[in-house]
Amino acid sequence: MDIDIDKSWFKDWFNSPYYHLLYNNRDEQEAAAFIDKLLAYLQAPVHASMLDVACGRGRHAKYLADKGYDVTGIDLSIESINIAKKLENEHLSFFQHDMRLPFRVNYFDVVFNFFTSFGYFESQRDNDNALRTLANALRPGGKLVLDYLNSPYVEQHLVYDEVKEKENVVFDIRREVKNHKFLKKINILDKTLLRRATFAESVNAFTRADFEQMFAKQGLVITEIFGDYHFNSYDEQRSPRMVLIAQKP
Repeated sequence: MDIDIDKSWFKDWFNSPYYHLLYNNRDEQEAAAFIDKLLAYLQAPVHASMLDVACGRGRHAKYLADKGYDVTGIDLSIESINIAKKLENEHLSFFQHDMRLPFRVNYFDVVFNFFTSFGYFESQRDNDNALRTLANALRPGGKLVLDYLNSPYVEQHLVYDEVKEKENVVFDIRREVKNHKFLKKINILDKTLLRRATFAESVNAFTRADFEQMFAKQGLVITEIFGDYHFNSYDEQRSPRMVLIAQKP
């Protein structure tokens, strides 16, 4: 099976209502517990400024702002940002922005990139540009949290074919690993609207060594790597996640 991926696949897919329908089962309680653990670990000062990169519809940014931090969320999807903007208040603002382009240099105490919202781009140059944006947005001494899948574990446990049905929409999902990337083709049958659609995803199968190299290139110092949302230590074969915490000198 060969999955063809358009290099700008994310622009269509992340703007699609089907994307949100497919992934709306993300456990918000687990996410909140993870963020609470992160905040305790980071010991961010009261009223710290935070940037949520690839913030989607802003739920996690709002969770942070509700704790008193000054939070900015950016995302490529204008549909998501228009929804997120309804949550705005004096501690919370959202902007449509491409993470490959600079955003507020030397400004934030903490930059977050949650739930594998990185590594989408076709070229290494684009991925480096995105990481440069995250690094440059930090003040000296600021911290980056980049939460990524653990590629060796995911490849070992990859489900190649899967069918899900949600709200009268059938998702026929096929996955493969090719050229150091996880590829996913999603064929959709909407029984209500009687229409079909096809989308694709591509995520780089970055390893710990890849991230160490990329972070060093941006002058970021990795201080900790956790292997899951409960902060167990990272193990390449057993950990489902790779939660990288780095500091800007």
